[in-house]
Order: sequence, then structure tokens, then C-alpha cells
Amino acid sequence: QVQLVESGGGLVQAGGSLRLSCAASGRSFSNYAMGWFRQSPGKEREFVATISRSGRSTSFADSVKGRFTISRDSAKNTVYLQMNSLKPEDTAVYSCAARAQQGYYSSSYYSQANNMDYWGKGTLVTVSS
Repeated sequence: QVQLVESGGGLVQAGGSLRLSCAASGRSFSNYAMGWFRQSPGKEREFVATISRSGRSTSFADSVKGRFTISRDSAKNTVYLQMNSLKPEDTAVYSCAARAQQGYYSSSYYSQANNMDYWGKGTLVTVSS
């Protein structure tokens, strides 16, 4: 019943910043752990970041740690991915995903794409050099 729509992608020069948004509609956004994943042509889908239902716990891939931040706004039913110091290798289609968090938060669990139940269609981020 959850629908996710990403926005905010575009073309940016290396070293620049973008903020992606994922707007959720449907049941109980506050009960869902959320994640961001990305995929480039010819490559496997890659974990980027995840956030617990409360927003108090987050996890990041080593490749983006220190540069990206994930957050959520319960009043707006939206999760964000703030991307700073962008590199050409960050170029990809970025998708948000959701799964109900029934108990405690496990970053390792929610970093696995096949554990997520709902997906947006993605937004393209292109970083030029």
C-alpha cells in the first residue's frame, strides 16, 4: 500500500551537492525503515544509506560515508538524501525503498535490497568532471 516517488536528481559538477527527496503515501510511514540504493548501467544495485523508523539510527555505505546524509520528516512523510562532495562515480539512478520495521533496527538487514518491500521508480543523478 506504500507508494514512493523520488525527486531532486539532475546534473551536477564534481564537488557539488544535491538533495534527493522520497515522498511516501499510504499506510504508517512512521513504522517503516527506509533506504536509498543506486544502480548504474551494467552494475549491480548498490546500498547507499538506510534510516530507522524513528530516524535516530542511520547507516551508510563506505563509499559515501562522510559525504552523504539520510534523514526523514514524519510530518511530510518524506525521506531525504543529502549528497555533498559528489564524484563522477556517484552517477547512478537513485531509488528509495521501504520495509515495515516491526522490532529493533538492524542496519545490516535494511541495507539488503532484497529485504525491502516497496520501491520508487528512481531519479537520475549525473556527476560531471
